[in-house]
Amino acid sequence: MRISLFITCYNDTLFPGTGKAVVRVLERLGHSIEFRPEQTCCGQMHWNTGYIREALPIIQHFVNVYRDAEVVCIPSSSCVAMIREHYRKAAIESHDTRFVADVESLLPRVYEFSELLVKKFGVEDVGATFPHKVTYHASCHSLRSLQLGDIPMRLLRQVREIDLVDLPRPDQCCGFGGTFAIKNADVSSAMLADKVCDVRDTGAEVCTAVDNSCLMHLYGSLHRQHFPVRTMHLAEILASEAKTGADR
Repeated sequence: MRISLFITCYNDTLFPGTGKAVVRVLERLGHSIEFRPEQTCCGQMHWNTGYIREALPIIQHFVNVYRDAEVVCIPSSSCVAMIREHYRKAAIESHDTRFVADVESLLPRVYEFSELLVKKFGVEDVGATFPHKVTYHASCHSLRSLQLGDIPMRLLRQVREIDLVDLPRPDQCCGFGGTFAIKNADVSSAMLADKVCDVRDTGAEVCTAVDNSCLMHLYGSLHRQHFPVRTMHLAEILASEAKTGADR
């Protein structure tokens, strides 16, 4: 299958390794990947902060870029949630019947990375090896909007040599929430402190998630407190393979 990778503006700017990892996993499974250079943003930041008029052309651009894509893969549940929950409303409010039709056609072809693997392709074992102690943080959009459930954990359980430990209070938010962390800094910091304590208590070497925004928030606190815990997007763990003698 030919898969169009929407890397998201967040990953493109701060976490380009995630996109590379997605490509490695999908190519390992026999798919071809394309990156459409005209892609920009899904419009989530504008829409969520009330700039509906400014978000509309960004949304229209996304739809135009991927109108003919076979499948669109996005390594961010928050961006996929934006597309599924708000693009139809944006199209209807535009009073453009062609735009509405394009959105309706595109929505079934947009997938978050982990659900693409499990729901679309029926794959849980992607051939990964990761000999580290790992805990998984379920981001709010993945848990509540996309309702991924245990899909990321099913993928992690198939990783060879991994020591997977459960994170206490897995349904609790890390406190990021995009601009929420800026506008409500005190509340966000308190939520973050609780989540970091939970991560620390697992004894994990690595905390993973399907959203780099949450992982950035978590890593900032872990790093400031000198906790020896790394954060890695799920795709980076799934892209890892056993080292050969030449690699060691």
